[in-house]
Amino acid sequence: MANVNHSKQMARLEARITPETKALFQKAANLEGRTLTDFVVASVQAEASRVIQKHQTLKLSVEDSEAFVDALLNPPKPNDSLKSAAIRYKQVMSD
Repeated sequence: MANVNHSKQMARLEARITPETKALFQKAANLEGRTLTDFVVASVQAEASRVIQKHQTLKLSVEDSEAFVDALLNPPKPNDSLKSAAIRYKQVMSD
């Protein structure tokens, strides 16, 4: 029988844990009616998504939000330092 090519490639992940930790995970998986592998993968995936979302979201206080919007709507006039930096940037980027 020929090997069947699967459309999804799978990768293996291994972890060494204590027997107590494995028993805890197994109990939780059993309570959910899932395999240990399914429970662990789903749990890690959910936590990974939460961590990524946390680090990609900027949360501001009300005061900081108002200051940010005010700076966007009413930007200060460029000072000499900023004007010099803009000139240097244009020179470097045009070369």
